[in-house]
Amino acid sequence: MKPDREEGAEPERVGFDGLDKLLEHRVRLATCVVLSRYSRLTFTRLKVLLDETDGSLGAHLTKLDGAGYLTIERQFTGRRPTSWYALTAVGRAALKQHVSGLQQLLDRMKG
Repeated sequence: MKPDREEGAEPERVGFDGLDKLLEHRVRLATCVVLSRYSRLTFTRLKVLLDETDGSLGAHLTKLDGAGYLTIERQFTGRRPTSWYALTAVGRAALKQHVSGLQQLLDRMKG
């Protein structure tokens, strides 16, 4: 059996370079992943796809919007308000970097 590490050697440090603190929460990460596949989605559609409550999803969307990861377009369909969400170039770059950081972390664990 192969030893985990040499006697007396320090274990390799696992860095978190490339990971985005904002995308560590599953709802925010999932929101960005879903939006990366579509040009835009409504709040209602996101809520159904992510199985989240209005309050929870709204809070996460506000954080993503505040970081510049989303654009929000509000319009009325008849008398009913509709909010459309899309991932910005900044959001796409952050998602790509975060996923790359996760992959690097997983690759190091395979070691």
